[in-house]
Amino acid sequence: MHPYYPLLARTPLLRGMRPDELDTLLDCFAPRVRRYARDEILLLTGYETREVGILLEGSITAVKSTPDGASVAITHMSPGGLFGDVLSGSSQKSPVTVMATTSCLALYLPYQKIIRPCAKLHSAHLQLMQNLVLTISDKYFALDRRVELLICKSLRARISLWLLDEAHRAGSDTFTTPLTRAGLAEYLNCDRSALSRELSRMQHDGLIETWRSSFKLLDKDRLKNV
Repeated sequence: MHPYYPLLARTPLLRGMRPDELDTLLDCFAPRVRRYARDEILLLTGYETREVGILLEGSITAVKSTPDGASVAITHMSPGGLFGDVLSGSSQKSPVTVMATTSCLALYLPYQKIIRPCAKLHSAHLQLMQNLVLTISDKYFALDRRVELLICKSLRARISLWLLDEAHRAGSDTFTTPLTRAGLAEYLNCDRSALSRELSRMQHDGLIETWRSSFKLLDKDRLKNV
């Protein structure tokens, strides 16, 4: 696990942990690690989990099925992404299916060991529990933002909100997304051809520049007022 320590220390759950603290926690938790092939399922809708997953390599997508049989991408994760953290502390079954969009590697921490420190009560474990509460709180607000995106009345408004959020996350008006056009269309809950047409119009209107998975925001003020 040592090669992944820098990544683990940047995750919401283990943020700021020193290597010796990670040693202590991983010794206590005895986590399991599993590799998945592309399109393999990590968590299936309707099933429970009592583990918190941390993505070490690759990318995954959480997808929710609609009553008409369609699928809507709820979120995409890259290395450092956390999943199962809310569900593992609940009596509910998973409302989404989490699947690998590329070959990936995931580490699983037992939830009961997270919330029930060992007798030594390591300071790192106390920090871990604080991080877990903060992570769940942050996910609540992220979900609220996702709902805000989906209820936008126009496709251009949805695209604009997504672009602004991604630029903020990247800390730059130029960024690259791991999503393909098909993946982005699914995330925005729209048709792929409609997405391509609207992106072309937005380029023509001087709002953005885009090439494949790269975007550059040219007029953020106009994007905010779409």
